[in-house]
Amino acid sequence: MCDRYALPDQAAAEREFLPAQAWWRFTERFNVAAQQYVPAIRIHDGQSEGMMLRWGLIPSWGEGRPTGEPTACAEMDRIESSNIYRMPWLSGQRCILPVSGFYAWQLTPANYRQPYFVNLVNRSVFGLAAVWDRSVAEDDDVIESCSIIRVPANDLLAGISKSDSRMPAILRRKDYDTWLRGTPVQAKAALQPYNPAWMQAYAVSPRVNSTAPDDAGLIVPVH
Repeated sequence: MCDRYALPDQAAAEREFLPAQAWWRFTERFNVAAQQYVPAIRIHDGQSEGMMLRWGLIPSWGEGRPTGEPTACAEMDRIESSNIYRMPWLSGQRCILPVSGFYAWQLTPANYRQPYFVNLVNRSVFGLAAVWDRSVAEDDDVIESCSIIRVPANDLLAGISKSDSRMPAILRRKDYDTWLRGTPVQAKAALQPYNPAWMQAYAVSPRVNSTAPDDAGLIVPVH
């Protein structure tokens, strides 16, 4: 449960996160995939800034090249022992990705992957916890990239995907600042499976199984 998500428009994201500096430029999207550039909030020189980061972390030692391992997501319980994520985590290189919802897939008895759109009740924008790193290629090209943190799935998500026991780490508003500025211990304590009573999920078109479509019809409920 970390393959695709939907983006709010830039104005809505800025109302939610109030970045001191907004370097990012983006529009509303409905089918964001790994290796694309996505908006993120992080701290720089003590101030929050909105940046565009590559989704799929390339570690500082990677010289601008992907490691070959899937890095769209990072498991919270393994991050401190990972050679990819350990240094960004201990260095406080944490960020928040603004989203309007994300997708989860349910394997039906007919062996069909039915997509579901998952969002928050009465919230059009929310934040996913992530870590970022900066890597410099041989040609001095700088790539800044990120991975979404995953935590144990709550009852809603566990009920959709029996084979995937993890979900993206949704941050409560009161924990935004802790995640961005706190110590690793404080930040880790802010990561909890989100209350399923504050969430909803519904089946959507299988068109989202391809990365090509990107329109509002992807999040319309199907019956």
